[in-house]
Amino acid sequence: MLVRTEWVLDEEESLKHLKFAYDHGINTWDTANVYSDGGSDRIFGKAIRQFNIPRDRFMILTKVHGVVKDEVGAKGKNPDEKGYVNRHGLSQDPQHLLCRQPRSSTTSMCCRSIASTMRPPLKTMQALHDVVQAGYVRYIGASTDNSWCMQNYAISNRLTPFISIQNFYHVAYREEEREMLPTARLFGAGVIPWSSLVRGFLARPYGTETVRTKSDRLYKQRPGGEPAPSVLEIKKRVEELAEKRGMSMAQVALAWNLSKPDVTAPIVGSTKIDNLKDLIKGVHLKLSEEEIKYLEEPYVPLKSKGARSIPNS
Repeated sequence: MLVRTEWVLDEEESLKHLKFAYDHGINTWDTANVYSDGGSDRIFGKAIRQFNIPRDRFMILTKVHGVVKDEVGAKGKNPDEKGYVNRHGLSQDPQHLLCRQPRSSTTSMCCRSIASTMRPPLKTMQALHDVVQAGYVRYIGASTDNSWCMQNYAISNRLTPFISIQNFYHVAYREEEREMLPTARLFGAGVIPWSSLVRGFLARPYGTETVRTKSDRLYKQRPGGEPAPSVLEIKKRVEELAEKRGMSMAQVALAWNLSKPDVTAPIVGSTKIDNLKDLIKGVHLKLSEEEIKYLEEPYVPLKSKGARSIPNS
């Protein structure tokens, strides 16, 4: 997706992945305005046109939050110093934000906002409602925010509500069961966990190094040091169960996510077609109640990590 870090695929490989995914029944693609500084969105648009995918056969989920830079991989902590105007979150011109997508897709996209706990619900929900009313997007969803506050405000004030909640939820991090999942259940919103494999942490034995573990800033960003003992124990049990069942660790982690009634569909990513094939097979694998209990048994409460990578305390 226009190389920004070493593990990110280039355009040619990205197009192969998207074609393979679509041909095997995957019709919902998750991206964001800032992924590869807009490169991800552009490649999605190219794939749809190049492979002649009918507009009523797919859904694009995008996010509005960070600043999209003019140059891919451009560094600098303060975008305003570069002379950017209206590039922050929903201050961006929606037409400029969405122009990277196919022209026929702008009214059917799903727009998500990673909301700050310091931002009042009025500003966020009114802005998202305005984008829907203008016809730029069809639905909105929440991504890693205090969902109850936002959703309740929208419904109480007749604004467009979230139809889905995208959250950090996997077998080694279940804090979402306290507020996010009950909120989704109450309001009838779908749950689509992101990073279900925790950037590959649950897909391979601990200590295994890959291009991504060496270069992904968020994978290496472990506040306080190594993962918590309970997290490592769960990872160990995922590996044990995978070996016992003749499954991959990724399939076990995915099967756990799919076993939860609140989960509509987990979001997964891959940089290899073989890994994508493995994940597709994993959709059809089931864990027994005893296996689920075995995986969950070591879990202890953890601090809320939000967009952090691997829980450590």
